Amino acid sequence: MIAVYLETREGKIKKSSLEALSEAGRRGAELGVPAAAVLAGGAVAGLAPGAFAAGAAKVYILEDPGLAAYSSQAYAAALAEFAGQARPLALFFAATAMGKDLAPRVAARLGVAMASDCTKVTVKDGSLEFTRPIYAGKAFLSLTLQSSPLVATLRPNIFALGGAAAAPGEVVKLAVAVPDAASKGRVVEVIKEESGEIDVTEADVVVSGGRGLKGPEAFALLRDLAAVFPRAAVGASRSAVDSGWIGHQHQVGQTGKTVSPNLYVAVGISGAIQHLAGMSSSKVIAAVNKDPEAPIFKCADFGIVGDLFEVVPKLTDELKKALAD
Repeated sequence: MIAVYLETREGKIKKSSLEALSEAGRRGAELGVPAAAVLAGGAVAGLAPGAFAAGAAKVYILEDPGLAAYSSQAYAAALAEFAGQARPLALFFAATAMGKDLAPRVAARLGVAMASDCTKVTVKDGSLEFTRPIYAGKAFLSLTLQSSPLVATLRPNIFALGGAAAAPGEVVKLAVAVPDAASKGRVVEVIKEESGEIDVTEADVVVSGGRGLKGPEAFALLRDLAAVFPRAAVGASRSAVDSGWIGHQHQVGQTGKTVSPNLYVAVGISGAIQHLAGMSSSKVIAAVNKDPEAPIFKCADFGIVGDLFEVVPKLTDELKKALAD
């Protein structure tokens, strides 16, 4: 089987995890093996129907008091024990902040190799082949892993949701031993951002701003533009974050988050290679910059050369009119 760890938040399975599960189902069908979902934490049994709808033939629920709140060490120990008991062919994670934290720890505990931030999974010669960007997105590497299980993280917003929904199958409650020594830290409180915005890695539309905004106040223009679209989020370049104009959780780029939305709007961003590494896999890229020679235009599908303080409000108004019709 191909097992997928399902990340949950506020009692729901994250979309990025369901994408990974859908891909596991498609590749599993080619290999003749089922896809399975793995849930951990408190009160997750009720999420099994959602996993079956996304293609899981079986849902494993890892049970231990030490899994009540997320701890990278405790969860890694639990998933490593699951892999030892269930022996999956592969173990997938979404390449979210949690997935990037957890997957390498699980691979290390199992003593296996890992393919990270994959944008494509194919079946070649009866095995899985993974493709991932390298050199800041300037090239792609295809690789196969010789160790077992195959551990990989899949980039969000790349793999299609859906596929063949599995009939409600077996829910297996698996007791795993997570010793207190396995967790050197524990979550005592989760402080949510008050804005309640969608994370940039899961947004369908990302509107990002850079140094061209000249200050934090101008991000209000981007929030107005993002509000026109459903499932939109505001992003930023490193220079804007380093200047203290917006929080680090919004940073897109090599040292920030990697995004793959349906539409990426770069406003006042020159397009340094470090920023392009985090958004070049977007389906459609639009750029607004007063410099016609800005590198961002080389990768943009649409570009507007002009003063963003004039362009963005007009663009927002026109989009509101168009979407209202």
